[in-house]
Amino acid sequence: MTEAVQRQIFEEWMDQYKNLIFKIVRAYSVSSMDRDDLFQEISIQVWNSIPVFRNESAVTTWLYRISLNTAIKWTKKEGRRKEEHEPLRSVHYVLEDNTTAVDERLSWLYNEISKLDEVDRSIALLLMEGFSYREMSEILGITESNVGVKINRIKKHLINKSKYYENNGI
Repeated sequence: MTEAVQRQIFEEWMDQYKNLIFKIVRAYSVSSMDRDDLFQEISIQVWNSIPVFRNESAVTTWLYRISLNTAIKWTKKEGRRKEEHEPLRSVHYVLEDNTTAVDERLSWLYNEISKLDEVDRSIALLLMEGFSYREMSEILGITESNVGVKINRIKKHLINKSKYYENNGI
């Protein structure tokens, strides 16, 4: 693959899928400087990986895998703690749905998702994007049954949190 072809593919994919990458960046970074750093890291990984892309999966699946793996490694490398994560409040602005009731509920949901560990957070984001268990399994490198178990646990956790907040007037 020539560098010109690689550059063209990179520019097309980054333009087409930047919002997908941005959602992951927001989920794994704290400050705007961190977001810039992580976006740059993911961009570098995408650039370096283009020559080995074999069309065995959808581009979105492949980009999610690169982005999530890079974000998880970056988080560990940078020593980020879960408590330091900025709630995912602003991710929903990318969704283009600005109704206040939905925004309030979505803000709560993203805030709770931001408190999950890296793998569960990734699964929640992938689920919200509509990925199948098989696709999540491929992206995260875990079995489909493990994906199912984790999704059930995440749902139960979020339902319990929601009930707790509703019962306590929070």
